Amino acid sequence: MEAATRNKKKQARDGACESIWQSSAGGLQTSPAEDKVYDVIVVGGGITGITTALLLQEAGKQCLLIEASETGFGTTGGTSAHLNTFFDTTYPEIDGDFGETASKLVADSGKEALSFIRELTGRYAIDCDFEYKDGFLFSQNKKETEQLAEILASSKAAGIAVEEAADNGVHVPFERALRFAQQAQFHPLKYIRALAAEFLKLNGTLLEHTFAEGAEFKDSVHLVKTADAVHQARHLIYATHMPPGITLANFTCAPYRSYVLGLTLKDDRYPDCLSYDMQEPYHYFRSHEIDGHRYLLVGGEDHKTGEGDPAAAFERLESYIRTYYEVDKIAFRWSSQYYVPVDGLPYIGKLPLGSDHTYVATGYNGNGMMFGTLAAMILRDQVLGKVNRYSELFSPSRIKPVAGFSEFVKENAGAAWHFVADRFSLEDLESTAQLKAGEGRVVTFRGEKIALYKDSLGKVTALSPVCTHAGCIVNFNPEERSWDCPCHGGRFDLSGKVLTGPPQKDLKVYDLNG
Repeated sequence: MEAATRNKKKQARDGACESIWQSSAGGLQTSPAEDKVYDVIVVGGGITGITTALLLQEAGKQCLLIEASETGFGTTGGTSAHLNTFFDTTYPEIDGDFGETASKLVADSGKEALSFIRELTGRYAIDCDFEYKDGFLFSQNKKETEQLAEILASSKAAGIAVEEAADNGVHVPFERALRFAQQAQFHPLKYIRALAAEFLKLNGTLLEHTFAEGAEFKDSVHLVKTADAVHQARHLIYATHMPPGITLANFTCAPYRSYVLGLTLKDDRYPDCLSYDMQEPYHYFRSHEIDGHRYLLVGGEDHKTGEGDPAAAFERLESYIRTYYEVDKIAFRWSSQYYVPVDGLPYIGKLPLGSDHTYVATGYNGNGMMFGTLAAMILRDQVLGKVNRYSELFSPSRIKPVAGFSEFVKENAGAAWHFVADRFSLEDLESTAQLKAGEGRVVTFRGEKIALYKDSLGKVTALSPVCTHAGCIVNFNPEERSWDCPCHGGRFDLSGKVLTGPPQKDLKVYDLNG
């Protein structure tokens, strides 16, 4: 076996903008995979994949964790790391679509996940800045105040500790506010890196910078192909938001991006809480200290991946926070991707229509740290053949005709048709000579639709704009320097390499001199 290697590079993530967490990540000791049939292969090194692999390794299973880049490269490295027992899908919404019993289960699952995160930080003495905080949700007009009253009643009925409050924890005007006790925050990369280190201590195997190119199920064994090997396991878990290929998840989840600023203030009015307004999309607040410096984190301005204007989203977010706070400087700004489920709850469990013993976890909405932890607990039990009381509620196989489902499918089907149609009808936009440095655009070149990018030195890279997942046309994201697909959230870097699934193949590279 080759000698173990140490990754000392600065933490990477799936975009050009640096998140506040990247500078504080440590290295990991790794070793090559063995030529054997593992019990479980987990694809994806975010909070879901790492926690799942650790729990299964603790239970005596031999696990191989495969990450295309570095652990925490995706959404976990870009989260704002709020830990809540109330979720983006509110308890009144859960009551209406699933019933009050389901709301109580969701509430219990949130409390259990948060408690488990705290337990793991204690069990492994993880220094990840974990802190309990009050969480505030506040209204700013009559309609929101009416919604807030419904949230209060339903949340209490579900068993959540919540009460009316005289404050909202931030310097933003409000009508009414709720206080949710025992919410929390932490440093996500410190946390998952520590979990990954414990996984390795238990003789788990971690492969970073290894892309899972495809999988085949043969003779009751999953064969997962990478660039230089085929790895085998009895169970296969996709902890990658979207599993590869065209699956049910493509029609039940929509990709969104959220924007975050990490800024310093001229005064000391940093909030000592978590706080959320009720605008659409909503804004969220908290503070965090990094390397002895305190920052206010504010996020929001979410929009569907590949459809909004990232630069304008950052501008709106900055304008919003400057209205209420004396900003000294903006030290960090970044965006991150998440998936919104059609009926409001995540999909965790066996992959519908997939091969035997294939599992998926997706549709976390804006609550990835919580649901990623819950997913690990559910998936561990399913692999071990144990009953988990949350499995049925969060099953990916549930088909529930809730309000909005038909419109959701029509919207996404229409988007796919629109962008595929554009592939053949898009008019000539501009020639390569008119591209500015740092600009990307889909143009017509020599009769072909081309995704062009010009770097600071004037070099032009030409790619096929057709997403290799389902044939939609990608759009350029000037802030994260990526090509983003509006249909299912696939993202590619400037050279066309896959950043974010579900695509498994890179964009085709064109030779402009050919």
